[in-house]
Amino acid sequence: MPATPSVPPLSALSALDAAQPALPAPSAWVVRFASLLAPGARVLDYACGSGRHARWLAGQGMEVDAVDRDPAALAALRGVDGVRARQLDLEGENWPLAGERYDAVVVTNYLHRPRFDALLALLAPGGVLIYETFMAGNERFGKPSSPAFLLQPGELIARLLAGWMPVAFEQGEIAVPRPAVVQRLCAVKGGAVVRLP
Repeated sequence: MPATPSVPPLSALSALDAAQPALPAPSAWVVRFASLLAPGARVLDYACGSGRHARWLAGQGMEVDAVDRDPAALAALRGVDGVRARQLDLEGENWPLAGERYDAVVVTNYLHRPRFDALLALLAPGGVLIYETFMAGNERFGKPSSPAFLLQPGELIARLLAGWMPVAFEQGEIAVPRPAVVQRLCAVKGGAVVRLP
């Protein structure tokens, strides 16, 4: 008589699922405007955190540099096809990305104003900036609540240098994935008009 395969009890399966939580879904803003990128585009996921956008973008055929200073977050990205995980201090005295160029830069839930112009310089002509983070008013929902980490009304679009074509800009309160006050921008370096997604 053949051996009956052992099946772990339901409680053990639940414990396994809990040990490997699913990554949050990518931002709808990032998904929408990533459609402006050609397969094979070189993309920087700036201050990537858990890497939800790096994984998703790589799954769409992009070559992604995922940078963050947290080695634990980056460890989960090692070995993901199309993703190069790089531990970098984006706020340190020395700018670790000097001279690099990308077809797109994605930034979500992160703000460090002293590096904003250096961040814009990372984009090649025709490059796409996709940015989404918290703004003033978010303090009533919790963190971030410090003005250092909250954009002022209209700040993202006002910070664009000459030679940028804004594609879309939004600011206001959202309910999903959690209540927050955010600002979102998509812009193209240069004067090219793009087909809206």
